[in-house]
Amino acid sequence: MSGGGDAAAICAQIAAVFSGDPAARPVLVAELAAAAARGGRVFVHGVGREGLMMRALCMRLAHLGLPAHCVGDVTAPPASPGDLLLASAGPGAFSTVDAICGVARGAGARVVLLTAKPDGDFPRRQADVVAHLPAQTMADDEEATTESSPAKAKLPMGSLYEGAMFVLFEMVVLELARVLGQSPAQMRARHTNLE
Repeated sequence: MSGGGDAAAICAQIAAVFSGDPAARPVLVAELAAAAARGGRVFVHGVGREGLMMRALCMRLAHLGLPAHCVGDVTAPPASPGDLLLASAGPGAFSTVDAICGVARGAGARVVLLTAKPDGDFPRRQADVVAHLPAQTMADDEEATTESSPAKAKLPMGSLYEGAMFVLFEMVVLELARVLGQSPAQMRARHTNLE
């Protein structure tokens, strides 16, 4: 397949995740808007490539004027009541995400878990709210990539979930900007000049 054909196939796979407009979008918009309304800080956390997507979201939340922090950064303040932790565990659970969610809840913060597997024990135990993003993750890529099932995702491992995270977050930021009354110029004014 040509480069353009590969790009079109990948984009089509990601677009298919949104064909039913996953419930994750309105959940994230509502939770982030509520955190902004109560003056809470937003913390984001994920591991691996999911963590990179969470960091990208954190940057855009800061551009929207929200006090947003990546868990583990040396300048991240302590979580407290009124704050929001948005964590990602695409396959349903990660031991480190579980631990961070437990600490946040113990500190009184609200926890939202983004996942492709909302029915597991971890989401019910650690999250106040679950945001479902129905995309292939590392946990289910082996059966999806066998040659006997060519209709399944071609993207390896958790790439479909991670790509869908980026698109989801852009949709959330666009809607949140409208909800919070933030213009592109206001967002741009908050972008770093130390580049």
